[in-house]
Amino acid sequence: MSGHVTPHTPRYAAPPPTDSDGPVDRWFRISERGSTYAREIRGGLATFFTMAYILVLNPIILGGATDKFGHQLSGPQLVTSTALVAAVMTFIMGVGGNLPLAIATGLGLNAVVAFQLAPLMSWPDAMGLVVLEGIVICVLVVTGLREAVMFSIPQPLKQAISVGIGLFIAFIGFIDAGFITRIPGDTGTVPVQLGDGGRLIGWPVVVFCVGVLLTVALMARKVRGAILMGILAMTVLAIVINEFADINPAAWGITEPRVPDDIVAAPDFGLLGSFSLFGAFEQVGAITVVLLVFTLVLSDFFDTMGTVVGVTNEAGLLDERGRVPNLGRVLLIDGAAAVAGGAASASSSTSYIESAAGVGEGARTGLASVVTGGLFAGALFLTPLATVVPAQAAAPALIVVGFLLMSQVRHIDWEHYEIAIPAFLTITVMPFTYSITNGIGAGFIAYAVIQTVLGRARAVHPLMWATSLLFAIYFAIEPVEQLLGVK
Repeated sequence: MSGHVTPHTPRYAAPPPTDSDGPVDRWFRISERGSTYAREIRGGLATFFTMAYILVLNPIILGGATDKFGHQLSGPQLVTSTALVAAVMTFIMGVGGNLPLAIATGLGLNAVVAFQLAPLMSWPDAMGLVVLEGIVICVLVVTGLREAVMFSIPQPLKQAISVGIGLFIAFIGFIDAGFITRIPGDTGTVPVQLGDGGRLIGWPVVVFCVGVLLTVALMARKVRGAILMGILAMTVLAIVINEFADINPAAWGITEPRVPDDIVAAPDFGLLGSFSLFGAFEQVGAITVVLLVFTLVLSDFFDTMGTVVGVTNEAGLLDERGRVPNLGRVLLIDGAAAVAGGAASASSSTSYIESAAGVGEGARTGLASVVTGGLFAGALFLTPLATVVPAQAAAPALIVVGFLLMSQVRHIDWEHYEIAIPAFLTITVMPFTYSITNGIGAGFIAYAVIQTVLGRARAVHPLMWATSLLFAIYFAIEPVEQLLGVK
């Protein structure tokens, strides 16, 4: 997944150059960076297996949501789109950016699309906003405005956004697995409950609970590929239980775990090009569109910066001034990945922090990304395997991802209320209102108001003021429309 990391001194010493000075070596600068073909191939394999879980999770997150008109996206088509975008954009990152960075659909970003955008519009409209987000990021990179955007938002608020998304994703995982359910028809008590009637009932929930314990145990032991291992193990367990226990297929949700008739199948490219660039404007209006695109940009842009700096620092590739090689090109490719993700209906794609697994195996160049991209291309033909994974087997990964994102909370200074309170509102409003946009808006407005009360209004960046004003209008859109006589 994408995420922030704190740069530090690389732990892996570069090996002495041993490869011949051929065209591939010169293009990727393998010998110059002290690597070898074997290390790059091994690194590409490690990165793929640590992030291959996205081929399962993305279809479950997007395929489990419905748009404004009750439509759902096809699971097999989502697997194809997810694998295709990851394959193409990771290959381009390897060849064009020459860094060991892999790209795939961003967790957190797909949650915004599934649970924030889709309920307000059609799927093509939602994916059109993802395309617009990618275009905005590319423009920011080309014009050099990325620095202005980066510095306009206080770092603790950026970290709070990651934490809030982490809680939101974990909440979704608990609900999808049936560990938490809504209380139907009961308005006199808490809105959610444990399992069914306050108890955990049924084998599917058992699969989820075992999956959480297994995955966190593997994570605690720092086993590479822990998330993917947990998904695979619980899928096998779910298939066995479903075969020998008397279980209502509906208890598993949208996907019943069964041995597929075929392992290999031709990819279904039916979702490619299914987006409407400006359809959302008719559905929700210009102000809401601006805020939704802004939310996507925030979730993508800053996570990308943290991931790129962290992985390249781990590889020992930062220069003496701490700069990333080919940064402009890398960020442009990352922005193009968001465009590609929206155009393929796979949601916004971004650089993955799991690329550090490849660096740990010795990868130092883009050749590792070419290997990873090739493996994703091969996964295009394994759709039947990805579509037998029930939500209960994949949801433990959402809990772990939520934990990883929430770890950013340690960087927030809770002693200073002027930043701690906006951060707290950002974190809590997201899961409590089931909206990432609402959380960001609450935090931004609170920050601007508190700074003004403290006499520091000029310390708030103009972009923060403009965004906070838009969020204020967004929250009060109905009375504003009545005041202006729109309704």
